[in-house]
Amino acid sequence: MDLTTLINEISNGLAFFYWGNAVMIGVGLVLIYLAIVKEYEPVLLLPIGFGCILANLGMTASADGEGFLSVLYRAGIRSELFPLLIFIGIGGMIDFSPLLAQPKMALLGAAGQLGIFGTLLLATLLGFDLNEAASIGVIGAIDGPTAIYVSSKLAPELLAPIAVTAYSYMSLVPIIQPPIMKLLTTRKERLIRMDYAPRPVSKQALIIFPIVVTILISLLAPIAAPLIAALMLGNLLKESGVVERLNKSAQNEIINVATLFLGVTIGATMTAESFLRIDTLMILGLGLLAFIFDSAAGLLFGKIMSFFSGGKINPLIGACGISAFPMAGRLSAKMAQDEDFENFILMHAMGSNTAGQLGSVIAGGLLLTLVVSIK
Repeated sequence: MDLTTLINEISNGLAFFYWGNAVMIGVGLVLIYLAIVKEYEPVLLLPIGFGCILANLGMTASADGEGFLSVLYRAGIRSELFPLLIFIGIGGMIDFSPLLAQPKMALLGAAGQLGIFGTLLLATLLGFDLNEAASIGVIGAIDGPTAIYVSSKLAPELLAPIAVTAYSYMSLVPIIQPPIMKLLTTRKERLIRMDYAPRPVSKQALIIFPIVVTILISLLAPIAAPLIAALMLGNLLKESGVVERLNKSAQNEIINVATLFLGVTIGATMTAESFLRIDTLMILGLGLLAFIFDSAAGLLFGKIMSFFSGGKINPLIGACGISAFPMAGRLSAKMAQDEDFENFILMHAMGSNTAGQLGSVIAGGLLLTLVVSIK
């Protein structure tokens, strides 16, 4: 290749590069910085950031494009395969015994999804259509795979900003939630000690639970069946005790590969044309509001439960009624220990957190069912 040909090749590449691409490359670098230096959800933010850089160098991922990123998009995002594979791995990590031992924690998991619907209404008032508003509302559950699954079905054009917002706020749970917890609870409430003497949960119950939940949710909200089935399949692999190799693969190789491909592919949809819009800023703001509303609803419901229990329930466990498993549960337990080092509410918090994980999937399914039925 002579010098003239080389110069022409470089010129052709630069012809499609403009200031917006430079801005988005900067965004990708910020995500990589947060992943490496701040260690905010590095497993997700690092591949998303690198994918964002690739997208603005001409290697985009799209439904009708060419190249390996577009192949991954069609195979894993458009088909919803990657979020479902991740849910299998998450299911293999979840222990539902704290929830089954304390079924009342399911109420906190339900309360932790109320902000989704409040944000949906607010988004429609701001001009988003119903499909877009529902996809934005799901950000509040702080459950990346559910947000991706719902938005890929209802508003694929908003998939990139919704996915990045959901995973970014997931990484910021330890920063965003503590001020809300302190604002909505008194020190006396945070000092409440909860006795942990639950009834034992049998092996049979742990095996039957994922099967029964899959059947019930699939009958009540068929459109959510893939989500709940993937989560419960992973949990059944764990609780059965007879497929340890499959369980370890689900928790490690499968979820890791799916997360890597998901992150890079989502990042590769973050082109300047699709991302540098007013809608993106509105999604970031509405997503934050949804997160705050969900956390506040869980805390307030925790206060109600504390009142009716005669002060035997620490309202902090309501904050982990969102998904973000197990980070939110550990954070609630830490907040209680910050007030009293000998106050151990971890098992109660994990019961609420597993209920939140289940609640986010059900809420996503309900949104899909409602929006599709209305349409």
